[in-house]
Amino acid sequence: MFQNLSEKLERSFKILKGEGKITEVNVAETLKEVRKALLDADVNYKVAKTFTDTVKDKALGQNVLTAVKPNELMVKIVHDELTKLMGGETADVNIDGKPAVILMSGLQGSGKTTFSGKLARMLKTKKNKKPLLVACDVYRPAAIEQLRVLSEQINVPMYAEPENKNPVQIAKNAINEAKEKNYDLVIVDTAGRLAIDKEMMDEITSIKEAINPNEVLFVVDSMTGQDAVNTAKEFNDRLNFDGVVLTKLDGDTRGGAALSIRTVVDKPIKFIGTGEKLDAIDQFHPSRMADRILGMGDIVSLVERAQEQYDEEEAKKLQRRISKNQFDFNDFLTQIDQIKKMGNIKELASMIPGVGKAIKDVDIDDDAFKSVEAIIHSMTPVERENPSIINGSRRARIANGSGTTIQEVNRLLNQFDQTRKMMKMVSGGGKLGRMMMPKFGRR
Repeated sequence: MFQNLSEKLERSFKILKGEGKITEVNVAETLKEVRKALLDADVNYKVAKTFTDTVKDKALGQNVLTAVKPNELMVKIVHDELTKLMGGETADVNIDGKPAVILMSGLQGSGKTTFSGKLARMLKTKKNKKPLLVACDVYRPAAIEQLRVLSEQINVPMYAEPENKNPVQIAKNAINEAKEKNYDLVIVDTAGRLAIDKEMMDEITSIKEAINPNEVLFVVDSMTGQDAVNTAKEFNDRLNFDGVVLTKLDGDTRGGAALSIRTVVDKPIKFIGTGEKLDAIDQFHPSRMADRILGMGDIVSLVERAQEQYDEEEAKKLQRRISKNQFDFNDFLTQIDQIKKMGNIKELASMIPGVGKAIKDVDIDDDAFKSVEAIIHSMTPVERENPSIINGSRRARIANGSGTTIQEVNRLLNQFDQTRKMMKMVSGGGKLGRMMMPKFGRR
């Protein structure tokens, strides 16, 4: 995500490195490269020009403190302006209502149906909502079946009328169904349509008028770049939607849509899709996205993902086991499972400041833990609980059973032993732990 843009912006800031102060000459040279980087990322030309003009005015108006280097100050100004460019504040989705109704719109192939499932899962788990998915795409073959499969995967009911070809009536009937069965959220998936197709645009306008949704979201494939912004403007002129969803941000996207769309349509980006899995959805935070673009990582989002998998009671038990040096391979497997649930491993690593650049050319497979899990699963229950009993013959058996080598088994056992010692130290078992680790329940 934004890899090329991040690299080019970093190169542009190097022009100021070593300079004693900001001048009109070195700022102009830096911003020339910044503007070029933005245009290469498919940012709207007028947006890019206005952005760099604003940055120039702010940079020249700043007195550089002796403790702050010119290139560092420029990064700070660019970060603040990028945040403003993408909306400044995080925009929430409106889910107040009995039931609250969310209407999806967008081009065919933009990912509306998949996103509908992702959003239903997110609001069910994070907001404790009781959602109903509604199939109003009566044109695309298998659209209803796709939504049905998604609804089963996330254990959310779906409303469909396969024989009815009137999406307006289907949507109205679905809302009546939601009221009767006390669903407090209705997500209406509609057919993809072109903005130039008057009949189809009239149809979704009629759906909106008939169900009066709390929220109309425009779902757009971020890989279409500047075309996504133009399409958003055309849809907004007809629908006056409430927010934008950018899908496929994990793909080979240049980032122009994310940086331009707020300025062009004056509507906030509310969500981003970062993968195929149903948990690959994030609320859009302009400041955090600016952090990522400038290579600063995104620790806050990383912590939030970790907290989603966090169980306080389990954490207390684990801390007690670690402090007593009882942490074993069963605990290790549980921790691996929690990490995997947090999302794509490479994306998680890129959220750590400085790591994104270091691993940009490294191929990190989602099955990175596969061999480790295979080794642990090849151990007997007694061996998992007491790794110290694993002698040479046991190591050979484990390697053979897991399809790995004795060297790989030895490496894992050594790493596990070192990890257990370190965890004991920082959990309170040693002086360092007592100084550093907060006690549960302390505020």
